[in-house]
Amino acid sequence: MTIARYSLMAAATALALTACQKQDAAQNAASEAAASSPAAGAEVIKIGVAGPLTGPLAHIGKDTEYGVRMAADDINAAGGLELAGKKYKIEIVAEDDQADPKTATAVAQRLVDAKVAGVVGHVTSGATIPASKIYSEAGIPQLTPSSTAIPFTNQGFKTTFRMIANDAAQGKVLGSYAVEKLKVKKVAIIDDRTAYGQGLADEFEKAAKAAGAEVVKREFTSAQETDFSSILTNVKSAKPELVFFGGMDAQGAPLKKQMTKLGVNAQLLGPDGLSTGEFLKLAGNDAEGTITSQPGQPKEQLQGAQDFFTKFKAKFNVDVQLYAPNSYDALMVLVEAMKRAGSADPAKYLPEMAKTDYTGLTGKIAFDEKGDLKDGAITVYQAKGGKWEVLEVVGGKPAAK
Repeated sequence: MTIARYSLMAAATALALTACQKQDAAQNAASEAAASSPAAGAEVIKIGVAGPLTGPLAHIGKDTEYGVRMAADDINAAGGLELAGKKYKIEIVAEDDQADPKTATAVAQRLVDAKVAGVVGHVTSGATIPASKIYSEAGIPQLTPSSTAIPFTNQGFKTTFRMIANDAAQGKVLGSYAVEKLKVKKVAIIDDRTAYGQGLADEFEKAAKAAGAEVVKREFTSAQETDFSSILTNVKSAKPELVFFGGMDAQGAPLKKQMTKLGVNAQLLGPDGLSTGEFLKLAGNDAEGTITSQPGQPKEQLQGAQDFFTKFKAKFNVDVQLYAPNSYDALMVLVEAMKRAGSADPAKYLPEMAKTDYTGLTGKIAFDEKGDLKDGAITVYQAKGGKWEVLEVVGGKPAAK
């Protein structure tokens, strides 16, 4: 009887705790959604945002989502959007694609079924590209704040646009920088076999070879692997002066730590997927000296950047990771196109997207005939003392102060 009574009490306590946890989670989710949702009964324009909201890249996906929500908050706080004499509020519909191509197509269909007027996303190229076909067939403008893979805008779709320079631009800068500025002759290349990682690695290889470097080893892994000991042992035997990694921070950080442990005495060079606060945190002291790039001007130097970072931290209790300023501007670009068209109907405002000439938080935004950002800059950074410091800015126009 006593054991049974205690068992019942324990079970009841566990159930109560679980209920409380679920209630807290629901309250947090509701609070987050309410931040960029209009009041009940108001006329709304739905905007989709898609990215990895769970899993190892959730910090980047949520960063992107938060940027869109901040933009929606600012628009709604200013009275909303007026089109043809009628007032509208922006409502954000967020979906988790888990950075998975198959999940991304399902997410895209859900957003189409939800009748969103536009989409900011997806975040990773591997998810963005398959989802783009769904949006194209529905005629819904898709503006990615982060996907750099060249095929995204090479499909001939009229609905695809991107906020940052593509892999060709970033790979060329990194390949040239390795040879001309770092003076290396022998390089090894590792990629995660995603559309993003492999695409950048391919472009880096072209540029490095064109500048006179020898690729002494080319290896690949999967986007889920975190044990690189076998690959790095092979790389070490080739004695490269530099290792380029095409992938994201969740893998780049353990790769860098294992390079140190195995005595791979080579410079680590990577793209924007490594250029995050999370990489610095995960790699710890081993991050020191790592060189990365980010498409765009140095965000700290852009007009209104410090105010944005301060508001972002106050609202979401986290620092900006990477793409939040781009996703903020992405929603603004969609809204400006709606204003010019006088309508949120995708069929009516889509033609205005190609005419974009907007100066936002990230600087000047205009698109070429494919939907690629015109005159996109690339900023090269190095990890020093637990921070990313600017080494060089290539291309683009000087950041507005």
